Amino acid sequence: MLREELRKGDGDREMNWEEMRGVGHHTPTDRFFVHHHTDAPVIDVSTWTLTLHGDGLKDGPVTFDHHDLKAMPSVTMSAFLECAGNGRTFYTSQQNQRVSGTPWGLGAIGVAEWTGVPLRHVLEHAGLRDDAVDLMPRGLDSSYVEDGVDHGRFRRPLPVTKAMKDVLVVWEMNGAPLTREHGFPIRLIVPDWVGVASIKWLGDIEVSTSALHSPWSTDFYRLFGLGYPDEGSAPLTTMPVKSAFEIAPYAKLTRDEEVLLTGRSWSGNGPIRSVEVSTDGGRSWAPARMVGPRLAHTWAQWELPWCPDRRGPAVLMARATDELGVTEALGSPYNAKGYLWSGVVRHEITVV
Repeated sequence: MLREELRKGDGDREMNWEEMRGVGHHTPTDRFFVHHHTDAPVIDVSTWTLTLHGDGLKDGPVTFDHHDLKAMPSVTMSAFLECAGNGRTFYTSQQNQRVSGTPWGLGAIGVAEWTGVPLRHVLEHAGLRDDAVDLMPRGLDSSYVEDGVDHGRFRRPLPVTKAMKDVLVVWEMNGAPLTREHGFPIRLIVPDWVGVASIKWLGDIEVSTSALHSPWSTDFYRLFGLGYPDEGSAPLTTMPVKSAFEIAPYAKLTRDEEVLLTGRSWSGNGPIRSVEVSTDGGRSWAPARMVGPRLAHTWAQWELPWCPDRRGPAVLMARATDELGVTEALGSPYNAKGYLWSGVVRHEITVV
């Protein structure tokens, strides 16, 4: 069923924010960020299957093939997918704090149009028990080994409550079959949550009447450091509010020539209510004009015309407020692994 092949020379890849200007609401698949913990397996869809098993099912294991899933009622949803470490580099560059992990800027994020079947339908077909509490989706990538410890295939618990709410079992991205690097033939999309929850190359799901655990919910993807218990925080779930400009860092703008500043903001809490922009390093703020839809699970686009009137370095800043009233703060609470950056980013440019 499965043949694995190492991704030689392929590493993590960020989305380029400057290239998103004028593109439209969705991130083109070839510009979407990429992050793997191991390799990207090569899977023959004609022999691929998804097996649900565990004591949370009424009548034992149930197996679906690709045709079985596509025969179920499908939906299409726009949703962002974001790495928990998106913005990690700003802990160091803006707060002088040392953190570990991939030094992402703000490009470990993308919005796609995902097509698939709601996970709740798959669970109902499989015979979900009323007392089931946790799922353990597991990928078909190879075992993850760190410091000589084999942690096994990638897997992470998912509460049944979240699974039954809005999670999708996906086979299409932006109107085309998933690519190999994005989880072909089937992956999960868990809206609003840390990207690690959206398991790629899905192979099986354990369904349990008791709590489940994996290294990706105990050793990884918790907050560690000063102020947290030794075992860390609770496992990470919802992504915080963030904003980004669609202009290159250190770009050169011309004095007395009007430029249209554009960008996007998003939050795992729900739709974006408003965005403010500062062109003077945070001394003053102006409301941006919202462009297009403001919906759950996806980002909101905005713009602000600006005519710089003095030469020299300048700092652009954007801060969004979501529907729960949460506004980006000027800084982000520290944690040793640099997860969940939630501060306003200082976007440096030069006026010439």
